[in-house]
Amino acid sequence: MINAVLVFNNAGQPRLTKFYTQLDTSVQQRLISEIFTLVANRPNSACNFLPLPPLLASSSKSSTPTTPHNDTPSLVTYRHYATLYFIIISTSTESPLALLDLIQVFVQALDGLFENVCELDLIFNFETLHATLGELIVGGVVVETQLDKVVEGVKAQGRVAKRPVNEGKGGLSLAGFGRGDGVWAGR
Repeated sequence: MINAVLVFNNAGQPRLTKFYTQLDTSVQQRLISEIFTLVANRPNSACNFLPLPPLLASSSKSSTPTTPHNDTPSLVTYRHYATLYFIIISTSTESPLALLDLIQVFVQALDGLFENVCELDLIFNFETLHATLGELIVGGVVVETQLDKVVEGVKAQGRVAKRPVNEGKGGLSLAGFGRGDGVWAGR
């Protein structure tokens, strides 16, 4: 199960915080800060998987002994694209490699919805960002991973805002994106 999806910029400002498990607001704020610090301080050559910080691991323990241990959050998976960190907190039942693929589909869907997508598109069109995530994940469960279906589902909702043609010609450079062109190209 996916417990949270977070998107930060390089300065540590959250651009998306979606928690699928209930946590106190103070715990969420401390967790956001702690996870960004952990992820941002890692070298680019480091693995994209981390054990969960003790803050969330200790707050997610249940007082009932019948709760299975594999249902507690235990893994942080992330990818760094240009100026944004995409982070998923999950249980041990989720495959870390599948989560990396999910992040890739999420980024490609955003790329398909915005022309030369940039951080400002995510800030000013947060409805599209949340709708895209809603097409991928519902209640902490991945429901769709086909890029075309995700993009069409968001477009069918009418959540895609159009940017004037002469604005923002520069896209985000995505080192390691795997497309070969190194830029978020639009539709």
